[in-house]
Amino acid sequence: MKLGNIIEYIDRQRIICAVIMEVKNKKLRLLTENDREIKLSLSRVSHKSGTCLDLSLSRYELVAALKAGAKKRKDLVSSVNIKELWDILHTEQEWVDLATMTELCFPGSPDGDHEAAVVRAIFNDRLYFKFDHNRFSPNSEKRVEQIAAHRRKEARRNLVIEEGGAWLKMAVQDTSSFSSDSLSGDQLEYVKILKSFYLFEKESLHYALGKAMLEKAGMRAGEAVFQLLVKLGVWDKNKNIELYRYKIPISFPAEIMKKAAEMAGLTTDRGIGREDLTELSVITIDGQSTTDFDDALSIEDKGDHYRLGIHISDVGHFIKKGDIIDQEALARGSSIYMMDQKISMIPPELSEDLCSLKAGELRPAISIMVKISQFYEILDYEIVPSIIRVKQQLTYYDVNTVADGDKEIVTLHAIAKNFREYRLSRGAVQITLPEINIQKNEKEELSVTRINRESAGRMLVAETMIMANWLMARFLAKHNVPAIFRSQPEPRKRLYKKNEGTLFQNWMQRRLLSRFMLGCKPEHHSGLGLDSYVTATSPIRKYYDLATQRQIRATLGLEELCTADEIERATQLLAQPMSCVSKMQYSRRRYWLLKYLEKRIGQKEEAIALCKLKNGYQVLIPEYMLECELPLSSGIELKPEDLIQIRIQHVNARKDVISVFMG
Repeated sequence: MKLGNIIEYIDRQRIICAVIMEVKNKKLRLLTENDREIKLSLSRVSHKSGTCLDLSLSRYELVAALKAGAKKRKDLVSSVNIKELWDILHTEQEWVDLATMTELCFPGSPDGDHEAAVVRAIFNDRLYFKFDHNRFSPNSEKRVEQIAAHRRKEARRNLVIEEGGAWLKMAVQDTSSFSSDSLSGDQLEYVKILKSFYLFEKESLHYALGKAMLEKAGMRAGEAVFQLLVKLGVWDKNKNIELYRYKIPISFPAEIMKKAAEMAGLTTDRGIGREDLTELSVITIDGQSTTDFDDALSIEDKGDHYRLGIHISDVGHFIKKGDIIDQEALARGSSIYMMDQKISMIPPELSEDLCSLKAGELRPAISIMVKISQFYEILDYEIVPSIIRVKQQLTYYDVNTVADGDKEIVTLHAIAKNFREYRLSRGAVQITLPEINIQKNEKEELSVTRINRESAGRMLVAETMIMANWLMARFLAKHNVPAIFRSQPEPRKRLYKKNEGTLFQNWMQRRLLSRFMLGCKPEHHSGLGLDSYVTATSPIRKYYDLATQRQIRATLGLEELCTADEIERATQLLAQPMSCVSKMQYSRRRYWLLKYLEKRIGQKEEAIALCKLKNGYQVLIPEYMLECELPLSSGIELKPEDLIQIRIQHVNARKDVISVFMG
């Protein structure tokens, strides 16, 4: 390096032309074409020319010469055909020196300006060559395609940010209504990015892109994004976004629906090896909106005893272990029931028809036939594969209406009450709390009602299903068959005896229950007061129940038995989807309850003090069975179970917020 040499270096993705004013300790002091003096390490020089400038020239003249030289080199760049060079050289995959490259581009007697032009050309288009000071290596065909693909992706990304951001800004400012059907292909892409950004935030694959679009549009993240998607007609204002967050499938894949359609045409005959119970007066008892009936009851007066029949739809008769519908059901884990939506575990053609205990239809069942004494005590039982035909489909309301006058209902209710007493005498923890039912009418108006879960119909069904599950657990245990058994350790504390607790005590007792556990062997269930327990009475709706039903079917000789390892594996696979189902149903129920309360700001309610918190109290609003926090009020000290008056101050269902104050 000599004083006066013209060199070039790269700064912020640009090649700068400069002249050496001083060399000292491998550092150069330069005057650039931009009329700046800088210091530069020798290692940063990208090209050194043999051309020298006379340093006795004025600074103005030096800068002018540098600008003229830079322009000449830029002009020469247009004569360099990089693609043509690559076509000639890429098969060799060897390093090529600058002199050779320059000679290929400028045959004859190239000079330093020609060399600099080659460096500039390859720097400007790094698709075909990589370079290291004064030598170049052609990229492979695969590498060229990778770089080209990345450039296309980056160009598309920048276009999406630019045009998508502009469109979002326009959409926010536009006062007219939108329809998702009217969105163009590009706009649908912007919406997809926005949805992913809103739902999954930093975990979204489109997080950086969505953030850049919003910044371009001058928008903030959060609720504004949701409101924009509502305005665009993509979501309605009550959209259940948790379905997306938990990745819960709403519809069934085409191949599942095709298989279900094929099965829907199957008919049920009386079958070989099934007990014909079609002459029994079999009834179902469910809610008014129920469409999938998987359990039914019958009762016979035999003079010296009663014969109770608890009949469970034999779903395993139709859905075979491991087939595509079974695999889909396992992935879902359970049907999901919400005020505004029902998502079935198995296709409706099966859940609401072929597998459903519909009135008047022959159906295969697993029947638990229980011999009951005249004092309503269990004497004996047997479990049999059967054929049944439901005679009546009753609602809880129907049963409550005739609870004191219909002989069969009276008997069923008496059996249920006696069985509960049996459980309570063995330490069962009876939690008696009302259920809050939320409904929406044709005008989209919400209403909230409290359902007495201890009404004749609900109590009758609850206890007979617990009885059936217990007897099936004992049946499996007797035959040493592994299944998904449920157990529960003793509660951390008992607040009352039997079913004598107040509303407050029942609510707090639920908090003190130990978590239930799942295992392949029977163990004591303290909450139910039973020595063993499974759930197998809802095989249409819950995969746990279907898996257990299959073990009963196998014990009855209807299919192959699953091993303990297979049961354990199914339990593990169900853990994640069942967690999502539980969260989904809880969050959606809470959303609609808060939505109802949004219209009741300022309304007074009675509340029960539960416990003291750091900055207030936790209280329960019995009218809605809803917990919330009450800020501390000066001079007021509350004790657990104190009754107080509160006033609803603010509710936002979308943000899951409710605030109240004393008043």
